[in-house]
Amino acid sequence: MVEKKTEGTEVSEAEVAVHWKEEGYYHPPRDFIAQANMTDESIYKRFSLENFPDCFKEYADLLSWDQYWHTTLDTSDAPCFKWFVGGKINASYNCIDRHLAKYRNKAAIIFVPEPEDADPVSITYQDLYVRVNEFAALLRDFVGLKAGDRVTIHMPMVTELPVSMLACARLGVIHSVVFGGFSGQACGDRVADSKSHVIITMDGYYRNGQLLDHKQKAEEAIKIAEKGGQKVDKVLIWQRHPGKYSSETKLVEGRDFIVNDLLKKYVGKRVDPVPMPAEGILFLMYTSGTTGKPKAAQHSIGGYLTYVTGTSKYVQDIHPEDVYWCMADIGWITGHSYIVYGPLALAATSVIYEGVPTYPDAGRPWRIAQRLNVNIFHTAPTAIRGLRKLGPDEPAKYNYRFKHMTTVGEPIEPEVWKWYYKSVGKEKAVIVDTWWQTENGGFLCSTMPAIHPMKPGSAGPGVPGIHPVIFDEDGKELPLGSNKAGNVCIRNPWPGMFQTIWGDRARYVSTYFAKYNKKKDSKDWRDWPYMAGDAAMLAADGYFRILGRVDDVINVAGHRLGTKELESCCLVVPEVAEAAVVPRNDELKGKIPDVYVALKPGVKPSKEIEEAVKKAIEENIGKFARPKDVYIVPDMPKTRSGKIMRRVLATLSNRSDKVGDVTTLMNPEVVEVIKKMVLER
Repeated sequence: MVEKKTEGTEVSEAEVAVHWKEEGYYHPPRDFIAQANMTDESIYKRFSLENFPDCFKEYADLLSWDQYWHTTLDTSDAPCFKWFVGGKINASYNCIDRHLAKYRNKAAIIFVPEPEDADPVSITYQDLYVRVNEFAALLRDFVGLKAGDRVTIHMPMVTELPVSMLACARLGVIHSVVFGGFSGQACGDRVADSKSHVIITMDGYYRNGQLLDHKQKAEEAIKIAEKGGQKVDKVLIWQRHPGKYSSETKLVEGRDFIVNDLLKKYVGKRVDPVPMPAEGILFLMYTSGTTGKPKAAQHSIGGYLTYVTGTSKYVQDIHPEDVYWCMADIGWITGHSYIVYGPLALAATSVIYEGVPTYPDAGRPWRIAQRLNVNIFHTAPTAIRGLRKLGPDEPAKYNYRFKHMTTVGEPIEPEVWKWYYKSVGKEKAVIVDTWWQTENGGFLCSTMPAIHPMKPGSAGPGVPGIHPVIFDEDGKELPLGSNKAGNVCIRNPWPGMFQTIWGDRARYVSTYFAKYNKKKDSKDWRDWPYMAGDAAMLAADGYFRILGRVDDVINVAGHRLGTKELESCCLVVPEVAEAAVVPRNDELKGKIPDVYVALKPGVKPSKEIEEAVKKAIEENIGKFARPKDVYIVPDMPKTRSGKIMRRVLATLSNRSDKVGDVTTLMNPEVVEVIKKMVLER
């Protein structure tokens, strides 16, 4: 344990008292090391700062270029960096056309519908080529789209989504994919910001056993966009069941068109992929959030595709022979990078599942894995916690074998990591616990299982070519094993990082670079460390532990505690399935932690469990961190993507009436239940 500072001791704002103990190492099986893509430790020398930026040629050479670049990294408009300047490339060609000679009849995508009585559908690389070409012809000739235009795609997890993305990329059209679970209003805000004239959507899709009307969201999006000054000219609607319109929303003549009908005119059409400048824009990805103006991370074509291809190969160990399933949503950056562009650029088989992982029960993912012989599995801690809560013994019932598993999106508690390793991976799969963000394009930190041992709760070192550092508030570097946390930053740019915030360069600079920049006019990349906005600490072994957002820290009597470490303590209690910790104002200590826990199925709430949670925090962190209140709730308020809305819980804890709009939550009714519970204490 780290020595505690006594109450009243001054602690700088950059320091976080880290009390979550370091876990032991887990080593990969020998048969993994024997076939892993990355087994050569010299890669870290090749990708050292001494060899920067030319080291990234190694990743870029995994792609097929129409024209080679003359400048690897252009810093003339720092910190808006440009990669592979002078190069020309097409993302659609790299994900499809170049594979046809060898992999024409191999599955590119396997689509798994949510209804379990509907068989999976395999789409070969040849079929994907045909579909993307015909839709690209429609977009070019019927809609009139050309390179540089923006299109908003608001679709569920179906094959037609990557088809739409790749058709846009083929033409050089910039796509802005909005998560299908977002409301029409959220979609409309993004249409207005990106200035899209076209929305591509779907009539309906399956979620939790129901065929939902999705087209109705387009109507609201169009109204919101018009209020924002943007008129939508055309709405293209894919049919979930071809030949049948699965929405009660009426079509507007001259504006709404059924894609399945229009495509009949484009059968057999082929569209040459447009050679695009490497520094051109591939897509906009809006960062998630419930308040404030949405901000779009603008990602390049050449740099982004280079980085996701390289990291898919080396970090996720993807080969063309693999059946790879990333159980994220394509509407988020993980889906863009590691369902569509990365795996397809490597000629892998990528699985797309339409629905909820726990429908009709928590055994569904493992039945899918068994049927499709999935051997690489990729998901988020949120999903892992949900599956652990609802079906802890389910994985053992099915005959599948993963060689490799990824976790991504937020820090994973050691207890959850161990369940993932032992129950899901059956102690035969390696785990990469990756850290990165929407803005980053691809992985920033991870262990490489054939090189480094794994450590629960720890993301590991920077991946090749990424050089992280932890700074305190004054820009002083915190050394290895200091047991202090600060702001995790990246010293150097990398090809996958976003170019800017669409239409708002000033916000880009002020949010991500201004804090540690000493020379505002510098063209030297060394003067522009990237600030991620996450708190982290660096262990003596060089592994980074991400503690969550900088503002996800509670200052208790001078001790700054990451909410993640508090939540991790709660999950040590066997009855607890999920935990959320939020700050509550306190006259004496400034802030104190309020703890919310949801229990595993069949477990009844009790004072004993509340006491066990308090004791776990006290024993693992210290008496000063002991929460006053532990609330055992029937469920956590969650977004439609499954993330716990801690903002709502914090509002309730502080007895405020300003909860805000909760109608977009998956389970808005639970907010009133929790509110009553809090007020009765």
